[in-house]
Amino acid sequence: MLEIGIRMKKQNDKATKQKIKIAPFVAIFIFLVLGAIGISLGEPARVLQQATQICLECIGIG
Repeated sequence: MLEIGIRMKKQNDKATKQKIKIAPFVAIFIFLVLGAIGISLGEPARVLQQATQICLECIGIG
């Protein structure tokens, strides 16, 4: 019985002492900033334009 209590205490200590890892939050923030910069520079329209041109060339129209 004492052993079970010790195991549960160790698990509770680990749960309360877990550190929040900051690297994933930094990566997400960087991706969001770069995405916002790309959108503000009009990249989605340019990509769509290039995709349309390639598609038209594939079927022989463009």
